[in-house]
Amino acid sequence: MEATGEDRASGWPIQDVARMAGTTSRTLRHYDDIGLLKPTRVGSNGYRYYDGGALLQLQRILLLRELGLGLPAIAEVFQHQTDPVRALTRHLEWLGQEQERLARQVRSVRRTIETVQQGGELVAEKMFDGFDHTQYKDEVEERWGKDAYAKSDSWWRSMDEAEKREWKSRSEGLGRDWLATAGSGAVPGGDAAQDLAARHVAWLRSIPGTPAAEAGGDIKGYVTGLADMYVADPRFAANYGGEAGATFVRDALRTYADRNL
Repeated sequence: MEATGEDRASGWPIQDVARMAGTTSRTLRHYDDIGLLKPTRVGSNGYRYYDGGALLQLQRILLLRELGLGLPAIAEVFQHQTDPVRALTRHLEWLGQEQERLARQVRSVRRTIETVQQGGELVAEKMFDGFDHTQYKDEVEERWGKDAYAKSDSWWRSMDEAEKREWKSRSEGLGRDWLATAGSGAVPGGDAAQDLAARHVAWLRSIPGTPAAEAGGDIKGYVTGLADMYVADPRFAANYGGEAGATFVRDALRTYADRNL
C-alpha cells in the first residue's frame, strides 16, 4: 500500500513506515505497546499513522539498536536525551567515525585480494588497516605518556588470537552489563552499579602500562579521568549506548573511586 498525498499530510501509514525503515509492522506495533514509539494518530479503520516527529523518533531507535542497545536501555536514553538534534549530532559523529574505519577496512581487503590474484607479496602493515587497536594511541600518550601506550601495546601484541578473543569477550560482556544495568532503572551509587564499577576497575588493572596497573600510579585520577572521557568523547560514549549510558557509567565509577580508591 502506497501513501496518498492526503495520507502524507496527516502521517504515513504503518505499512509504508515499516517498508521505508526496513522493519515490520509487527515491530512498530510492539514499539507502540511498550511506549517507545506511539503513532501520531489511529484511523477509524484501526490503521496507525506516523508524522515527521514519529519518524525522527524511529530513526533514533534504529540508530541505537545498531549500537547494540536493548529496548529498555533505549527508553532510558530517551528519558535523558530530550533534544533530538543534539542526540542525532552525536550519532552522526559516531557514524562518521565508523564510516571512516570501514572504508579503511574495505581498502585493506581490496588490496589483499588484488595482491593475491596477482601473485604478489603481502605487506603485513597494510593488511590490517582499519582493524588495529591503536585508534586511541594519541589520547593515551597525551594523557598518560608514551611509556603507558608502549607497554599496553606490547602486552596486546604478545597475546595469541585465542587470548585476544577472550579479552575482547570479557570487555564486551562488561559493556553489555553496563547497558543492562543502566536500562534497569538502577542508580549509580546502588549495589548493582557499584559491583559493575568494581569489575570495571579490575578490568582496567589488568592492562599493563596504565596507572591502574602500575604500583604507585594515580589510579583514582586515572579511573575518574577515563569516566569523564566516556561522556565527553562520542567514540567512547557509543560503547555504553550514547551520552546517557556513558553518564551512568561515569557517575558509578566516580562514586566507586570516592569510596574505594
